[in-house]
Amino acid sequence: MKYNQVLITGGAGFIGINAAEYFINKGAKVTILDNFSRYGSKINVSKLKEKIKDKLKIIETDIRENSGILNKTVKNSQLILHLAGQVAVTTSVINPREDFEINVVGTINLLEAIRKSGNNPILIYSSTNKVYGNLENTNIVEKKNRYEFKDFPYGISEKQDLDFHSPYGCSKGAADQYIHDYSRVYKLNTIVFRQSCIYGPHQFGIEDQGWVAWFIIALLKKEKIKIYGNGKQVRDILYIDDLLKAYELATDNINITKGNVYNIGGSYKNKISIWYEFKPILENLFSKKINAKFLPERIGDQKIFIADVRKSKKDFGWEPQVSYVEGINNLYKWIIANKELFIK
Repeated sequence: MKYNQVLITGGAGFIGINAAEYFINKGAKVTILDNFSRYGSKINVSKLKEKIKDKLKIIETDIRENSGILNKTVKNSQLILHLAGQVAVTTSVINPREDFEINVVGTINLLEAIRKSGNNPILIYSSTNKVYGNLENTNIVEKKNRYEFKDFPYGISEKQDLDFHSPYGCSKGAADQYIHDYSRVYKLNTIVFRQSCIYGPHQFGIEDQGWVAWFIIALLKKEKIKIYGNGKQVRDILYIDDLLKAYELATDNINITKGNVYNIGGSYKNKISIWYEFKPILENLFSKKINAKFLPERIGDQKIFIADVRKSKKDFGWEPQVSYVEGINNLYKWIIANKELFIK
């Protein structure tokens, strides 16, 4: 770890709070910038403060506001993780303007602050696999318990055509492309991670986002699990520890990663159908049979997404290390140990 001044936008969220602890433990001073609008963010910060006595600064502000606070904080940073954003497809459909303002306007404000800072910090952006849309031009085969790609054994690479679906896909995709192009035009040190289903401790999953955590939380609260679609949808889930290692390695190899885009997920080794292959794991954890209510597919849902991570392995020596069985078990233990946060 070469950088000792780290800024994390959206740093009180699930990924952000884990990243803050990770980089503090590497010796960095971390500034968290967050508007604390999401449930769990203040809890996350409080719990981190119990462990970390110094090297942590909290700024409550909104990246939609083009303020001097953002400019000053950027000027003092060497590494920026841009994690602030509106994160749910369903929410974007309900309020597309707010989704645009958070994901696009907020990102432009950050990019302009970096461009004018004269500091040229490294910027890693948390983009999404949703920029590839529904992958309608790929051959998808329906099997008994899952969907599979016919022609992509390693998953979808960065060469796949972009195809934004839903307001969320459009806003994240626009931010993704702005960041990529600012590197070309203004020579900024940017890296775009198109992330796929990150999960782990400190994740306050809800029905619309963070489904791995949500299923466990719902069962803990004795709520009915709802499956939108037939339950055969496949995702390559990635444990948070693996993502944080990817952030570090990509940063340490900025001479190679600068201006690049990477698909970051669990890869074909951690692909799992959201119900028929996840259900047995849940039943084992909770020691009971579990049923779900099936509902129509939602707008923007992909039948399958698996990230081809071979470019990341080639450029900065990264690939997932934590199996989904181990990772889900870790998340379950954290939720059970903190059940008072979920059961009112």
